[in-house]
Amino acid sequence: MTMPDWQEIDTVLLDMDGTLLDLHFDNYFWLEHVPSKYAEHHGLSEEEALAELNKSFVGLRGTLNWYCLDHWSDLTGLPIAELKRDVQDKIGFRPHVEDFLDTMKKLGKRTVIVTNAHRDSVNLKMERTGLDRLVDHVISSHDYKEPKESQAFWDHLQREEPFDKERSLLIDDSQAVLESAEKWGIRWLLTIFHPDSQKAPNTDSRFPGIHHFDEFKF
Repeated sequence: MTMPDWQEIDTVLLDMDGTLLDLHFDNYFWLEHVPSKYAEHHGLSEEEALAELNKSFVGLRGTLNWYCLDHWSDLTGLPIAELKRDVQDKIGFRPHVEDFLDTMKKLGKRTVIVTNAHRDSVNLKMERTGLDRLVDHVISSHDYKEPKESQAFWDHLQREEPFDKERSLLIDDSQAVLESAEKWGIRWLLTIFHPDSQKAPNTDSRFPGIHHFDEFKF
């Protein structure tokens, strides 16, 4: 598959974290802020706290609980949704996102955010950025009780958003999600090589991709 042919696309499905918004916030929150608070709450060193949390991660990746703030609150004994507000200053757009979304609107494309983020996290990020005002619709996989890695997610999505899979583009930084969408039949698939501004880019993908949204030609 080559880069998108915009004449062939009506609907643009967009991941949120690592695609439209900088993944640095999420990585910092889960890898530094939560272990620090967990250590403080349970009387552990930060290394011990991270080791304990890592045990909890096993087997959860790609499931709905992996993305569920209520699940992590129950597991850790911490108010996870509230803790996100402690570091909300790190929430921000990836480069050129607002210009890209404005161009999509001018070209008459329907833009739909499809995210695995819990609604509490979605609401905080929309409050912080106003991103919801720049797109046509925002959907959380928690609305369907199925993660994007599941084929059932795309079935639910098409019932709510009757898009033509042959004329739709998904942009997502998750290889597992792109593979799920490919299996379901979405024609146009694109990844993000630089989801976290504080980490080096990673171009190891079998899907075509971009570093930033100014690389598109219209």
